[in-house]
Amino acid sequence: MTQDQDKPKPDFAAGFSTGGLADGDTLVGMVGDDEVLLVRRGEEFFAVGAHCTHYHGPLADGLIAGDTVRCPWHHACFSLRTGAALRAPALDPIECWRVERRDGKVFVREKIARTKTAQPALRGAPRSIVIVGGGAAGLAAADMLRREGFDGRLSLLSADESPPCDRPNLSKDYLAGTAQEDWIPLRSPEYYREQRIDLVLGAKATLLDVKLKRVQLDDGKAYNYDALLIATGADPVRIPVPGAAESKLHYLRTFADAKAIIAAATNAKRALVIGSSFIGLEVAASLRTRGLEVHVVAPEKTPLERIMGAEVGDFIRTVHEAQGVVFHLGCTVSRMEGTRATLSDGSTLEADMVVLGVGVRPTLALAEQAGLTLDRGVVVDEYLETSTSGVFAAGDIARWPDPHSGERIRVEHWVVAERQGQVAAQNMLGQRVRYDAVPFFWSQHYDLSINYVGHAENWDKIEIDGSLQARDATVTYSRAGRTLAVVTVWRDKQSLQAELAMEASHS
Repeated sequence: MTQDQDKPKPDFAAGFSTGGLADGDTLVGMVGDDEVLLVRRGEEFFAVGAHCTHYHGPLADGLIAGDTVRCPWHHACFSLRTGAALRAPALDPIECWRVERRDGKVFVREKIARTKTAQPALRGAPRSIVIVGGGAAGLAAADMLRREGFDGRLSLLSADESPPCDRPNLSKDYLAGTAQEDWIPLRSPEYYREQRIDLVLGAKATLLDVKLKRVQLDDGKAYNYDALLIATGADPVRIPVPGAAESKLHYLRTFADAKAIIAAATNAKRALVIGSSFIGLEVAASLRTRGLEVHVVAPEKTPLERIMGAEVGDFIRTVHEAQGVVFHLGCTVSRMEGTRATLSDGSTLEADMVVLGVGVRPTLALAEQAGLTLDRGVVVDEYLETSTSGVFAAGDIARWPDPHSGERIRVEHWVVAERQGQVAAQNMLGQRVRYDAVPFFWSQHYDLSINYVGHAENWDKIEIDGSLQARDATVTYSRAGRTLAVVTVWRDKQSLQAELAMEASHS
């Protein structure tokens, strides 16, 4: 049912008519000071927290699928029965309340206490697990291992100097200055202590001996394992800019990178962004939000055309131009002389700072050295296990058999990495869970958020329902009559429905 946001929310503690909700309907009400989402599934009623634990998205605007609720913003999924966060990007559960039915009404009673029960020992579970990589996949895997009852030694080796952080935020709200620094770490220092996760920062793994089951760091320290996850992610593509000192070129991958860009922007008036990738354009939007003049130089004729097609690419360009961004497309930077950049078409522009967003490359050195099978990434099976038994890979480096497209694909997106880390963790514990999630990502440009589900490397048809310029559209990419991907602009429910439909098509 559709709820009028201006009306007072019903008091669920006082009772609500069972006839007021049809099967699959939701309603937000109050229990004391808490906002609660009431959901009907058949003759069952569930009462759970009204907001996603990721970015506080309104679950009432999401999608009910079976006995789960999916967040409209970034597609996290929660159990209506237990509140458990079943799918990233949310890692923490939502609250649950006890529901009582009497005299044609439902009453939402007390909050169900979340008690941590002792997990039974896992038969055949490894005694020691090492995760190489402190990004989305690595942290999500470590989190899931403890949630699933793994009680052995758990080491998370990160080459980064900062603890695992909310990387999507680095190019979005944090860089724009609208997110606080303490929002960025994914977990508190206490979390790692309480969960007995040995987080080692600045740990660069240089040698993997799969026969001895040992990982060695560049400082000589070695870690033995019974099961291993490689989640080394990707590194920014670095291109030379003639005349520009390397120290003056900024890339964005880590928390430290974002801080360096912010520091440079503090005393700058004009920024040059090289590359019209998602990162490049999100950086452009954030720097404009900070008040800088921004120029984007890219060799493409249309931003993001290879990923989303010309129509969507042109739309995103107009969004940026409306905010004052100046595009120099079909160009590259020939040279820099101080603050002056000369472009390949002979034109020049002034820039106090330069940020490059020209893509990333998977970090494969460790996997290659260990002799794992590679194919433009680390080849894994449907359980995310590599060519070596007991060694798994997840995130930006993993190329897996996608059941929807029927092809092996590799996707460089945050939610995919987190979900793969979770599934790899379950499989390191012997659960044999197939990774079959539909890829999802979102991109933010000023007040515009774009959701993308599926994966389309090429297509023969694009259909647009609605209007991109009106910011109300669904764009469908298909090949041979089969839907491969769906982009939505301010149609969050349709994005969730498209994801569900793709899941059903290969279940």
